[in-house]
Amino acid sequence: MILRKARLWVALAGCVAAPAFAQNIAVVNGTPIPKARADALVKELTRQGQQDSPQLQVMVREELVNRELLMEEALRRGIANRPDVKAQIALADQSVVIRALIDDFLKSNKPSDDEIKARYEQLIKQAGGGNELHLHHILVLDEQQAKALIAKINAGARFEDLAKQYSKDPGSAKNGGDLDWANPQSYVPEFAEAASKLQKGEVTSTPVHTQFGWHIIRLDDSRAIQPPPLEQVKVQVAQQLTQEKLQQFNAELHKNAKIQ
Repeated sequence: MILRKARLWVALAGCVAAPAFAQNIAVVNGTPIPKARADALVKELTRQGQQDSPQLQVMVREELVNRELLMEEALRRGIANRPDVKAQIALADQSVVIRALIDDFLKSNKPSDDEIKARYEQLIKQAGGGNELHLHHILVLDEQQAKALIAKINAGARFEDLAKQYSKDPGSAKNGGDLDWANPQSYVPEFAEAASKLQKGEVTSTPVHTQFGWHIIRLDDSRAIQPPPLEQVKVQVAQQLTQEKLQQFNAELHKNAKIQ
């Protein structure tokens, strides 16, 4: 009777201990490695782009076991008590807590659709209107050669053929000097100024000098600049607003703090 009761208590003890053991992924020299620690590492690895899988779980277990072994040896040698190590531990602890604070702040301060729309409209207004230009150009390194090419164009030579043969611009020469549509502000000032004065189909009467050499420019067409639709830039606008909210939050902490 006594033996049976003893066995019953052993069985009950096993049942009670099982859930606690299940919360550990391993026990190293008597020190348990909690599953929560493994879950945190898996979360971090998946955030970096790895896929959660049985293989990853095994790798994480091996990594944490190895870390525990190294940590025990470091403690045995007293490394954790060194001033330089303590300072690094304090910084690491701060980083973890600060990152959690920022994550919490960002979760509760996501830009609303109305905020995103208002910022989008503000950016469009700041960018202003204006036209974008479709240009062709020929780039040479000598002014006299540029003048000679202008004379050939005026005499009836095809602009595209001359660009393919003489232009030193590797990006457009093979396409007959085609620069496609672009905002004039994307060009160096001298080039943009000369191109903006041309009429449709007109070629610069004199070479345009820039830091790259001598240009012959032809305006093919112009059109009003069309801003990208909101849905196309919504993520970028939201990111901008998020960064501003975070900067404002940090600025308020500085403002209310007593720093000596």
